[in-house]
Amino acid sequence: MPETVKKYNISVEATLEVIGGKWKSVILCHLTHGKKRTSELKRLMPKITQKMLTQQLRELEEDGIINRITYNIIPPKVEYELTEYGWSLQPILDSLCAWGKVHIIREYGDTVDVLEDTYLNTTS
Repeated sequence: MPETVKKYNISVEATLEVIGGKWKSVILCHLTHGKKRTSELKRLMPKITQKMLTQQLRELEEDGIINRITYNIIPPKVEYELTEYGWSLQPILDSLCAWGKVHIIREYGDTVDVLEDTYLNTTS
C-alpha cells in the first residue's frame, strides 16, 4: 500500500517539523562550530536531559541534518557533525540568533544580564 503524502498548510511547517522545539536549533548552532561529542553537547546545554539530547540527535540524524560518526576504538567515541544538507540551515540559524538578540534588547534593554556568556554569543 502506498504511503500517504503528508500535506502542509504552509512550508514553514516543514521547517519547524525538522528544527522546531526547544533544543534542535540550539544543537545545530553548536554544530556550526564543529564536530561535537554527546558529552560536549550536554556540557554546552546543561538544562537538557540526556534522554532528550539523545532523542533530538536521533531525529536530526533521521532527517539527514547531522551525521553520527562512530570511531572503532576503546572506549567507543561518537561525534556529531552537520551534513551538507544540515549546513544549508546556517542562514536560518544565524537569522534566528540575530532576531533573538534584538528581541532580548527590546524586552530587557541589554543582553548582559540575560544572555549567557558563551562562545555562541561572542559573535555578532
